[in-house]
Amino acid sequence: MNIKTYLLCGTAALTLASCGGNAKKQTAESVTRTDTLAVRGDSVYTLAMQVGDLQAMWIRDNAADRLMPRTLFPDAPDALVDSLGLAGGVPSTVSTFYVKTPDAGILFDTGLGATDSRLLSGLQTFGVAPADVKYIYLTHMHGDHIGGMLTAEGAVVFPNAEVYVSKPEYDYWMADKANRQQVKTMEAYQDRLHLFQFGDTLPGKVVAMDAVGHTPGHAVFQAGRLLVVGDIMHGAALQKVHPEVCATFDMDKEAAIRVRRHFIHYAQENGLTMAGMHLPVPAFD
Repeated sequence: MNIKTYLLCGTAALTLASCGGNAKKQTAESVTRTDTLAVRGDSVYTLAMQVGDLQAMWIRDNAADRLMPRTLFPDAPDALVDSLGLAGGVPSTVSTFYVKTPDAGILFDTGLGATDSRLLSGLQTFGVAPADVKYIYLTHMHGDHIGGMLTAEGAVVFPNAEVYVSKPEYDYWMADKANRQQVKTMEAYQDRLHLFQFGDTLPGKVVAMDAVGHTPGHAVFQAGRLLVVGDIMHGAALQKVHPEVCATFDMDKEAAIRVRRHFIHYAQENGLTMAGMHLPVPAFD
């Protein structure tokens, strides 16, 4: 593996807001990043950073660079997209995060589970084997978030993991047996499956927060000064400045807009670092 140095922001606070000077309460003491990103070929792959007393590790699951197509955002006027230089697509990733709290090691989502997915090799980069993963917290149950939980043959990838998903999310997908991937995955982990309600505090002192809109039970997780926001944004370069723009993946557009506005503001007002599953490299904001 090659290691290259990337100067991401010029300060210890690795957030888009801090690069622009807009995070009101962000301090260099609250977020400390490493100056090296692991890469394979020319693709940025992993990053570890300290957020308060947490160690947050980003893994880019997608092997090839990823642009969300302009057609994914049909509500955005062409003039707006052109003015932002995004006509060719919006930079994005399929990302997962492994977070070490003082009490637990937690994997947030599991990526696509594709033949070229990098979740497992990314965990290995940090010295974490599948059997070491104690908790999996799911933001929601789309295939690019639960795909890494099973092998192609249907075997459990994380043999010791306790899996947590919101009850509304679980109930929605399990109500229709046609949702084969979701049903098969949840059944495989059934003896270690936990359904939470929004507002619950999960192991590791992680608070599960209501972010319904993208899906019927979408969750955001707060662990200290880290906010794992799942899919509140699919194209941050467009949606962070224009949160009223939805991706076609959002199942309830009005709710998704409210959630996007709320958590962007919440993170900025409280000096939190957002970790998003489709934020661009390195998926921290």
